Amino acid sequence: MHAAIPSTLMYRSVCSIPGIFFSVRVWALGLGLFLAAAVPLLSPFGSLTYPADPTAFFDFTEIEAASFIENGLNAAIPDPTQPVSNGEQAAPLFGMDTVPLFGGDLFEKWSHALVEITRELEALKRCRTSETCPADAQRLIDLSAEGAGRNDRARVGLINRAVDLAITPTSDEAQWGTPDHWSAPFETLRSGRGDCEDYAIVKYLALLEAGISKDDIKIVVLKNVFPNEDHAVLAVRVDGEWLILDNRTLTLVRDMDLTRAIPEFVLDQEGVRRFVSGSRNHRAAS
Repeated sequence: MHAAIPSTLMYRSVCSIPGIFFSVRVWALGLGLFLAAAVPLLSPFGSLTYPADPTAFFDFTEIEAASFIENGLNAAIPDPTQPVSNGEQAAPLFGMDTVPLFGGDLFEKWSHALVEITRELEALKRCRTSETCPADAQRLIDLSAEGAGRNDRARVGLINRAVDLAITPTSDEAQWGTPDHWSAPFETLRSGRGDCEDYAIVKYLALLEAGISKDDIKIVVLKNVFPNEDHAVLAVRVDGEWLILDNRTLTLVRDMDLTRAIPEFVLDQEGVRRFVSGSRNHRAAS
């Protein structure tokens, strides 16, 4: 890693396995309730306070994937010839500014992933003009075809669900014997296993294949507050708002409603960018 690059760029995949994550949350909830009752009795300072930086705990409103799909089925399919408004195009993820980053572990991993995504997009293109299609490519095409003919919101929800069900959550240590291995989409579908960034990369390619603009698809690296870990998700812009697709739940969450997580990096066709701390509050105040 280049010496000038912050140590936070040494991204390590520590994605939670859903079942384990749920169990920890339940245990922590019980402990939290106990402490909430005990601390006021023991501490002379009274109730506990939250961190001064509100970006650490965003307001949270979950919207079930089923609701997105149901609403989408009843909505009119937008006319693709109609331009998107400038306001929709300009909406930044989490309302935050970003700055470009070059070099470092995360940059290298994403650069390699982009090469693989480009190569596999070419393979998908050949499938449409050839009678033969590799099994891995056909599997990706089938996933991207989920929700075909629906509006973008329903289509995203259906593809998200299909990919989540197609992959079994498995750590890189268990599958590859290494702390962090970023698989190409076809490789993930071939093994049927992967961790958070593997889910996100497959969804990235599946949505591109489904016709979603590359400008409306990004991978986001978050720092979860509890448990304290890095986690990769996919962000998709639909109808002017960003939706977060997380492999640990079928729930789709708007970016501004995300809680217990701090956005750190965004990955897309342009490379890697880092979110600027505090820019969300500045934008809200403006």
